[in-house]
Amino acid sequence: MSDAQPVISCRNVWKLYGPKPAAYFAGRTAAGSFEDIRRDGYIAAVRDVSLDIARGEMLVVMGLSGSGKSTLVRCMSRLIDITGGTVLVEGADIAKMDERALIDLRRRKMGMVFQSFGLLPHRTVLDNVAFPLEMRGQDRHTRRERALEVIELVGLKGREDYFPRELSGGQQQRVGIARSLAIEPDIWFLDEPFSALDPLIRREMQDEFLRLKQMLGKTSVFITHDFDEALRLADRIAIMKDGAIEQCDTPDQIVMHPATPYVAKFTEAIEKSRVIRARALARPGVAEGQALAADATLHELARQIASDARALIPVSEADGRMLGLLDRAAALDILFGASA
Repeated sequence: MSDAQPVISCRNVWKLYGPKPAAYFAGRTAAGSFEDIRRDGYIAAVRDVSLDIARGEMLVVMGLSGSGKSTLVRCMSRLIDITGGTVLVEGADIAKMDERALIDLRRRKMGMVFQSFGLLPHRTVLDNVAFPLEMRGQDRHTRRERALEVIELVGLKGREDYFPRELSGGQQQRVGIARSLAIEPDIWFLDEPFSALDPLIRREMQDEFLRLKQMLGKTSVFITHDFDEALRLADRIAIMKDGAIEQCDTPDQIVMHPATPYVAKFTEAIEKSRVIRARALARPGVAEGQALAADATLHELARQIASDARALIPVSEADGRMLGLLDRAAALDILFGASA
């Protein structure tokens, strides 16, 4: 996922709500806590956020209701204007774009999926998916061919002529995903897209999303309040509280090394062996013999680790390259609990 230039770069981004946010922000002498700012009559929906998102990365932004996660993503796409800081998309400062350039950026580069499906009830699946291409001015034949292609991609082939009312909730969400993919976006914003679905359909949609992620390699920002969902989907997780990012790191590191007590609360009920992968415990070194798969979780490797008598077990990448050595005792502590 490395790239010389981040696809999205946020630097000291603020979004304040109140009577005169720009003037208040300009007159501050110190950053101020969330409560300090609230006492001054303002809400810091996003507070001094800096992060980079690499090409092909899936960043999951999570937090409780009101933490600022949806506001942050709307700042990244300039659905709302920021109060301070900078948001760069592929090196361009989106705050400096005029309306025409901004619309063009969204139409060419950005796909968006929201919790509410937002389907047009009087249009078929095919016409719903083709709608953004129609807005782009593409001819009927071209947009139909592209719509059919993405409808098949999300598993709805054969339902092109159905209306939204004839589909299940999961199928309607697939239409929303297909519609966002129709424009072939480089950047994909998803704001709690599965939260309205029942648990079984939600799991199915997560599986579908993981398949699309692997196949398409989009740069994605996915909002959720569900930590299990974040752990399952993310390359990195950004946990927000009161408009600020408490920690932004890989799922392994967040579970093993929570940066704050607030982050620790999110992880305390998680079975760590189902999250931590062998690569997270690998340290420099080389050894002979059977190796553990770097991207497998400790839970998946439990039998192999328990039956291997070596104190240090080699860990290898999928292509056979040696990554390092795993401390068997440390892995067993995570699997079965550290001894008193």
